[in-house]
Amino acid sequence: MEKQDRIVNSQTINRRLYAPPGRKNWGPGLLLVPLVTLAGCSGGPTSLPIPSFDPGDSAEQAMEIYDTDGDGFVAGEELENAAGLRATLRSLDTDGDGKVSEAEVAERVRAWDKMQIGMMNFDALFLMDGKPLAEAKVTFDPEEFLGGVVQAGLGETDMGGGLRPRVPKENRPTPDSPPGMQAGIYKVRVSKIVDGEETIPAKYNTETIFGQEVSKDNWEINNRRVIFKLKSK
Repeated sequence: MEKQDRIVNSQTINRRLYAPPGRKNWGPGLLLVPLVTLAGCSGGPTSLPIPSFDPGDSAEQAMEIYDTDGDGFVAGEELENAAGLRATLRSLDTDGDGKVSEAEVAERVRAWDKMQIGMMNFDALFLMDGKPLAEAKVTFDPEEFLGGVVQAGLGETDMGGGLRPRVPKENRPTPDSPPGMQAGIYKVRVSKIVDGEETIPAKYNTETIFGQEVSKDNWEINNRRVIFKLKSK
């Protein structure tokens, strides 16, 4: 895995977040837009119910999937193979030991419950070799341990490499639900087919290293600095 791909902090993975506060452009011709709004007429929390999580069950399943050595923690190589958990380590790792425990996962799920937010909107920027990645299809796949109560978000990047992922209408909580995504932890997969061939390296789709937490208190979204930086080689 290439450490340069994405930088989160000194302990976590491959996430590069930039565009300092007050800067109006991500790059030449690429306008910075607000990265988080909460769906609804007022721009605040919607009246939609949040997903019906079972914190204990979700945490237990997370350990079953990712704690391969059975020591009670997802750490080291295990964390490298857990894109969603790794991307959410800042929120999950409450004791600062660089590991994820069952209790920490359960506590994070409970935090989403307390926020009482049904759907959220945010924009993401995708770059390939430092340039906007246009016309790429992006899927935000919820982590398996969330028990199927969170729906995937989909989107296609525009010419500036930006998109706003949304749950398809047919999968939203109600037929008249506003667009957006549900709180949760996601694996982010990027695909661009040209002449019948996939042009995006497997480490960004079938074997993705990208993850994202969608949450009202997520520091990336609130600080308007979400960038997915891909490399062609």
